[in-house]
Amino acid sequence: MIIKRLETFTRGQQISVVRLETDSGHVGWGQLSPFNADISAQVFHRQVAPLVLGVSLEEHEALSNRVITRTYKFPGTYVCRALVGLDTALWDLRGKLAGQPVYQMLGGVKRAVPAYGSSMRRDITPKEEAERLARLRDTKGFRAFKLHTGHNTPLAITPQLVEMDEMLPAVRKAVGDEIGLLVDVNGCYTAQEAIAQAGLLGDHRVCLFEEPCPNWELEWTAEVAAAYEIVVSGGEQDYDLKQWQRMVAMHCVDLAQPDVCYIGGLTRALKAARMAEAAGMACIPHSANVSMVTLFALHLMAAIPNAGPWMEFSIEDSAWAKGIYSPVLEVVDGLVALPQGPGWGVEVNTEWLAGAVRQVSELA
Repeated sequence: MIIKRLETFTRGQQISVVRLETDSGHVGWGQLSPFNADISAQVFHRQVAPLVLGVSLEEHEALSNRVITRTYKFPGTYVCRALVGLDTALWDLRGKLAGQPVYQMLGGVKRAVPAYGSSMRRDITPKEEAERLARLRDTKGFRAFKLHTGHNTPLAITPQLVEMDEMLPAVRKAVGDEIGLLVDVNGCYTAQEAIAQAGLLGDHRVCLFEEPCPNWELEWTAEVAAAYEIVVSGGEQDYDLKQWQRMVAMHCVDLAQPDVCYIGGLTRALKAARMAEAAGMACIPHSANVSMVTLFALHLMAAIPNAGPWMEFSIEDSAWAKGIYSPVLEVVDGLVALPQGPGWGVEVNTEWLAGAVRQVSELA
């Protein structure tokens, strides 16, 4: 059985779905990385598809390496953002051929996965954020939340509009002492600035501090992790597996957060998770929107033995990420149920596809 046709269905700049078809007519579905997905679709058809059309499905494990090594003149994120579409479609197809969900193929067992509510808002007042998180605690049963906050420095990738010393007290008071609080500052601190926040985070019982320093400053992050009693996490931006080897070897974080879509697929995310496991580190895949990336992260969390206490589940109403597949993932009593169908366990919605731009690469 060989790969005969690869199609992308792209809507706007944000999202693109991949359809893989074999010479025997079997089909698997995946997704390119969100954000500038229209560019990733061009890379997919120009630099990924020509390397894998006509290749046997039995070579699945080797295909990621083939694409990475054969595109060595173009190292960087876009090859991985395109590669994920191929890899996730292959996992869906393999699951369907085996009659098993992906997580089960990886040794996972049926269970519901606890989720933390992930806030993406940087323009919200402490009062508004506190009120909506308390409401979600009561309606969805979330037992933990992540805040995006920090302070504006020249290093800030995204300006942090709300100071932590304003946000944390308001949220902690509103949600209560039993709710886990995580803080993500998207790498806006130097090591010294991040270490200076330890007292504030400790006072409000923050349990995880994500990406305190720019991801390329491994030594800075390692310095923060060594200084903190709170768990320090990172890894979402890192797509190079050699960089993951360095991160794990120097233990620059306490908890690993590979993003299936940024790193180039489930195959490569599994390798990062297993590196972390070997070093005694937990893993929570980064999944900051409700496109298929959260579905991929759910299967990964259910399969790895070093899964952290919750998966990431966005609480934002991102219309561009909705309507792609069904049944949709829902948080009920703080838990997300695993789809039980083969592959990813969902169906891509034909109505969504009808509104997308279709591109095709196929075997001559």
